[in-house]
Amino acid sequence: MSDSIERRVTVADIAAQAGVSRATVSKVLNGRSDVAPATRVQIEAVLVTQGYIPTKRTKRPVIAERRGGLMEMLFNDPSTPWAAEMIRGAEEAARGARVGIVVSVLDSGPGRGQQWLEDIAERSPRGIILALSELTAADHKRIAKLGVPALLVDPVGDSDTGIPSIGAGNWGGGMAATQHLIDLGHRRIGMITGPMRFLCSQARLAGYRATLERAGITADDGLVEHGDFHYSSGLKLALALLDRPEPPTAIFAANDEQALGVYAAIQQRGLRVPDDLSVVGFDDVPMSQWVTPPLTTVRQPIAELAALAVRTLLAHQDGTEMPEGRVELSTKLVVRGSTAPLARRRAR
Repeated sequence: MSDSIERRVTVADIAAQAGVSRATVSKVLNGRSDVAPATRVQIEAVLVTQGYIPTKRTKRPVIAERRGGLMEMLFNDPSTPWAAEMIRGAEEAARGARVGIVVSVLDSGPGRGQQWLEDIAERSPRGIILALSELTAADHKRIAKLGVPALLVDPVGDSDTGIPSIGAGNWGGGMAATQHLIDLGHRRIGMITGPMRFLCSQARLAGYRATLERAGITADDGLVEHGDFHYSSGLKLALALLDRPEPPTAIFAANDEQALGVYAAIQQRGLRVPDDLSVVGFDDVPMSQWVTPPLTTVRQPIAELAALAVRTLLAHQDGTEMPEGRVELSTKLVVRGSTAPLARRRAR
């Protein structure tokens, strides 16, 4: 045989890299069912990355032939408006590739068990989109052992995971929201954050504080309330801000769901948006346009983040390298009817 002919990858090579026996690799190649799901996924991943070409006596592995298939999306809470936009964006991107989206819920807490990993391994998805805020270091190691490419999508609690991530410009968005209110003449600007264990919440708060400082406004920690991204949190904390001896003239809520809670608090106090209080949200989920008045908010490209995650994972299977570190998409302030100049409030 000529030395110019490239050496064929063998079953023994695949077995050595996957850390299994040649017999187990052969079972996967021949479509046998008596292989553990996680082991099957691991072997199939090695077959693809090594470019294994089966002999005539062996069936071509299913993973190499797959057109379509499944993409896994893992959430802590898929019922939020943010999650709904994520799912919509992923489905739109996956439809052209004939890929189905499977939505899974990862229960929080140390006792959640390993069933979710076993379920993912059984489905053998083409990729995993981790739209999670709660994922431990042990979880990351378990996901890596599945041999399935994965991407993290905001909001996340830890960026040092070894898994590539896609997110939005949270710091810049916090700055844009705060600067808009300052430009309208507001100086007592309250903020309702998200959970502070989330990097996105920390970044939005940092953008708010940095913008106040740049404008020469002393930040008042008494105007900052720490929320949990839910409507009830926005309602409760906005009432607390409004009941202060010197209440704010504007509130920046770290997501739209909390901003709607602010609307409810303002109504409970017999006030009006924006005549008595200006409100800015973050996300620009569809319902932000349906309320009265429509909500001024920072548009986070939620659907685009999910679509990019799907395209990145599919491209990786076609040989494109996964991105290293974090890819960040820009945010944009969308001005609607919930903000007004401070002079308008004082004239009433």
